[in-house]
Amino acid sequence: MTQTLGPVMLDLEGTELRSEERELLMRPEVGGVILFARNVEHARQVRELCNAIRSIRPELLLAIDQEGGRVQRLRDGVTRLPAMGKIGRDYEANPEVTLRLCLDAGWLLGMEMAACGLDLSFAPVLDVDTGISSVIGDRSFSSDPHAVAAMAGAFISGLHEAGMAAVGKHFPGHGSVAADSHLELPVDGRPLEQLRQHDLIPFAALSSRLDGVMPAHVVYSAFDARPAGFSASWLGLLRQSLGFKGTIFSDDLGMAGAGFAGTPGERALAALDAGCDMVLVCNDRAAALEALDACQGRSVRLGSRLRYGRARPDIDSLEALGRWRRVHARLEAMASL
Repeated sequence: MTQTLGPVMLDLEGTELRSEERELLMRPEVGGVILFARNVEHARQVRELCNAIRSIRPELLLAIDQEGGRVQRLRDGVTRLPAMGKIGRDYEANPEVTLRLCLDAGWLLGMEMAACGLDLSFAPVLDVDTGISSVIGDRSFSSDPHAVAAMAGAFISGLHEAGMAAVGKHFPGHGSVAADSHLELPVDGRPLEQLRQHDLIPFAALSSRLDGVMPAHVVYSAFDARPAGFSASWLGLLRQSLGFKGTIFSDDLGMAGAGFAGTPGERALAALDAGCDMVLVCNDRAAALEALDACQGRSVRLGSRLRYGRARPDIDSLEALGRWRRVHARLEAMASL
């Protein structure tokens, strides 16, 4: 089952919808909304904001970056999550216990975000931590690509158990470049075979279980002169060689790593033409408007698995679940270390 949506996901200014944003969301080119820290105060407020968005366009995808550690937009009223690298530290010594915790963490995240009214979090991170990238660092489960695949696979199982989609990032791997793609365009010169034997391992192992993938704003110069998210070669490899059948989301086109593609409208079209299904344009309303104008007449058919399709749990009712209480306590303890 699929649905047709606009190809642009954009952001909002504050914690409530403004009148001009209500009009903006009616544009057919809009397919989703991503929430940032400035949009959230607490879990109930997020649920109210999501309800307000859906009262205008019930079909829109509502997303957030809620990985844990440094990247957790919503903190009040939900579990404080540790960075995935903290969970992964015990994998070698206690793999079964660690995999169970990864599964439980994915389940808890999925349940909490569903209770807040969201459809998906852009997680898990499938990058391999090589110690080079400060942007990735402990956002990665491990420095071992096979361990990343195992732990992220358990996390995905937990998300799916909670009824939530899993979006892996940043294809084909952002962990081996020092530059921050928010600020500049990183270049990774390793040959494709080396990438296959390292960074691509988690994506190859999990491609059939991922509902979405977000490519990196990184140039892998031995394979293509374009960043992965603008490369038909990379996105074709993801589709054809790795057999990925889900939705490809661009990373934020406002990042410096996307600047080579030109104006915001040109960036949006270049990413879509390369094979992205939905593009994110964030933190710049003028850029978002330009991207929407450029994408007039375009739409994309997205798999229904991206939408949260179950009856949503109530945020207060989660505390009544013994599993939630146990996992919440464990994760909060790890996050405080």
